[in-house]
Amino acid sequence: MLNQIVRLAALLLIAALAGCAGQSTASEAAAPYSLAPASGLPDFLSDAPPRVREAYQFAVANPHALETVPCYCGCGNMGHKSNLNCYVKEIDKAGNVIYDNHADGCGICVDITQDVMRLMRDGRSPTEIRAYVDSTYSSFGPSTDTVMPQG
Repeated sequence: MLNQIVRLAALLLIAALAGCAGQSTASEAAAPYSLAPASGLPDFLSDAPPRVREAYQFAVANPHALETVPCYCGCGNMGHKSNLNCYVKEIDKAGNVIYDNHADGCGICVDITQDVMRLMRDGRSPTEIRAYVDSTYSSFGPSTDTVMPQG
């Protein structure tokens, strides 16, 4: 499943770069990550706030950044293993994203993802990002059973 997510992320990155050539702002150009095209988001996000839509776009295009980041909203009881699962249920055999609508209604999930994005822009390592998320959000609830980042 991870290989499918990585392949999908690469395809989405290529599509995003091809579709947005010459249209990025200075802050977007400096970001160490990409966002999936908004046109690929599911219908249930049509009325979602921009920060929620952006978090979904980030999750799809950067699964590696969220698969080692826990969520502290209690969604581990739903079978979630990381913050990524709040957005992506799975990638089917054809490479299509099957979205999870959980983060659309959960501010903790989105706040964690927005913090990951900010910390990546600040040049923080996956280990530093994980430590920040753990120290900032552990008081909100139980953590998902998330694998620690390497390095």
